[in-house]
Amino acid sequence: MSGNVATDDVSDNVHVPMEDNVVFVVGSPRSGSTMLARMISSHSVIYGRPEPHLMTPLAHLGYFANVDKAPFDHVLAAESTKEFVADLPGGEQDYIDACRAYSDLLYSRMLSTKSGKRYFLDKTPAYGLILGFLEKIYPNAKYVVLTRHPLAVFSSFAESFFDSDYQAAHAYNPIIERYVPAIAKFLRERRVPIFHVVYEKLVSDPEPMLKGIFEFLGVPHESSAVDYGKHAHEAKGLGDPIGVAKHSRPSTGSIDKWAIEIVSDPRRLQLCKQIIERLDPADLETWGHPLEGLWAPLERAGATGAVSKPKKLDRYRLERKAIVALRAQVSRHDSLRRLLQRLRLATDVLLRE
Repeated sequence: MSGNVATDDVSDNVHVPMEDNVVFVVGSPRSGSTMLARMISSHSVIYGRPEPHLMTPLAHLGYFANVDKAPFDHVLAAESTKEFVADLPGGEQDYIDACRAYSDLLYSRMLSTKSGKRYFLDKTPAYGLILGFLEKIYPNAKYVVLTRHPLAVFSSFAESFFDSDYQAAHAYNPIIERYVPAIAKFLRERRVPIFHVVYEKLVSDPEPMLKGIFEFLGVPHESSAVDYGKHAHEAKGLGDPIGVAKHSRPSTGSIDKWAIEIVSDPRRLQLCKQIIERLDPADLETWGHPLEGLWAPLERAGATGAVSKPKKLDRYRLERKAIVALRAQVSRHDSLRRLLQRLRLATDVLLRE
C-alpha cells in the first residue's frame, strides 16, 4: 500500500487521490467493528473516525439507487441524473470519478489536520449495504471485513437499541437478513482487496490477526495497537455506546454470553430460528459461521441452565428504555403521532433561517 497522498497544503488542491490511502472496515451493526477500527487506528500512521457516513448518501443520489423519500422529487431527479450522465464524454465513469473526487477531497482534508497520519480509516456499518457502489468508487482501496456470529449481532442490536425486545428490533430492522447476504456476496466475489476477520477468532487471539491486517494494509506492524484503550481515539461520531469502552484490548467475555439472552426466552429462540431458516447456508459458510456449528453456543448456554441477568441501569439504558416506550405509545395512538408531527412542523418553522 503506497502512501502517495500529499497532506501538505492539501486545502489548495482541488482533488487529492486517496484510493491508496483509504481503509474501509466493513461489518454489520453490533459486530465489533468499533473495537476493530480502534485497534487498527491505534497505528501511528492511521487515523480513524467513527462512522463518517460519507458514502451512503452518495450511493442513493439516484444514479445507482434511490432514497425512499426526499424533500424533492427524487424520482425525477434520478431520471434527469441518468440522462445527464449518459451525455457525458465518459458516461458512467465520469459520474464515478465525480463521486470519488467528492470523498477524496473530504478524506484528504480531514487527514491533513492529523500530523503524521497517512491513511484514513472509515468504519461505517451502513456501508455493508452499499458494497457494490463502494467497490465502483474505490476498487483499489483496502477492505477489512468483520463478521460475527449472526445471532450475537442480532442479540446485541436488540439489547442495545430496543431494551431486549427482539420482536420490535426485528420488525424495525431485520439486520441479519439484510447484512449476511450482502457481505457474504462481497466476500465471495472478491472484486477488491479484502482481509476477512472473524470476530470470535480476533478476540481469542488478537495479536497475529492484527499483524496480518497491518501486513495486508502495507504498514509496519505495531504490536502496541492491540491495546487500543491506551491510545487516543476520536470521540465524536457514532459507534458502540456500551461495550468498547469497558475494555482496553479485545476480550473473550462477549463471545457466548449473548446465547444466554436467547435461550432463556422461548419467544426469542423461536424468532432466531426463523431468522436463520431464511438465510442461505452458503452465505453462512462464507460469513465464517457454517450452519452445522451455528447452534453450538446456544446448546452450551442451555446446558448450563444459566439465565440472563438484569442489566445495570446507566444513563444510556434509561434513554433507550424511554425511547422504546415512547415509540410503542406513538405506534398505538394516532393522536399522539399527530401531536408530534405538529410539534415537528412548529420547530421547523421556528428554527428556519
